Amino acid sequence: MDALSLVSAIVAVCGAAVAGLLGYWQQRRLKSWEQRTYMDRYGASLAWAAFDLQTRLYNILHGHVVDEDPARGSGFLTSFLTRGTDREADFVRRSTVFVLAEYLGWVEILRRDVQFLDLGRSRLNTRVMLQISRIGASLSTIDPVSNELRLFRAQQRAVGELMIHPDGEPGRRRCLGYAEFCAKLEDDGDFAGWFAVMLADVDRLAADTAPAVPRLQDVQTQLIALIDLLDPKKTRFPQFRLPFDRPGRALG
Repeated sequence: MDALSLVSAIVAVCGAAVAGLLGYWQQRRLKSWEQRTYMDRYGASLAWAAFDLQTRLYNILHGHVVDEDPARGSGFLTSFLTRGTDREADFVRRSTVFVLAEYLGWVEILRRDVQFLDLGRSRLNTRVMLQISRIGASLSTIDPVSNELRLFRAQQRAVGELMIHPDGEPGRRRCLGYAEFCAKLEDDGDFAGWFAVMLADVDRLAADTAPAVPRLQDVQTQLIALIDLLDPKKTRFPQFRLPFDRPGRALG
């Protein structure tokens, strides 16, 4: 091989190496951009779901405080589930289970599309995932006196899977809405079977909330910590950061 041919071969090899390296970094940047996009898009939905769930827990726990003092009237579950109409009771029962299931649905969506173990260099993403893990641990805690609304990790994943709308695709997934959720409870026996115990748990909480207070308070506190990570400037939720035992109004 003459010198010119050797130089040409070296240039070709170097060019291929550079092209391969550029392609690799382009793919990494694209993947990182996709993950940031998914986190931005799904993070808002996850924050709202966490807010709705912690709000319902607040209403349940604060309602228990109200029930302990007859002069203050009736708490949330007592007013609408124990003493309310059948329609009110059914709404409170289903909507309580729905907000828990919806939260788990968004967690599962995030798990699928962002991939928990591939968080890149984002410290915020890592902190969000760690906080989600803490919430999962709180939801699965075994309590010797109360296990209402307890779900083990595998059950949390299963409920989350069921809540993902079948028409979605990576980057564009969504959860079932409340009307869709209620329709599936009535029309799909297999779907309803996953929620039967949780629906009964709401009735058990209405009958006696006291044993469940420590567990549910811990879950609510962990949810607020997640909301603070997802909305650090309090632009979406500027007015609500209350522990359960402070006076306040029911938020629905």
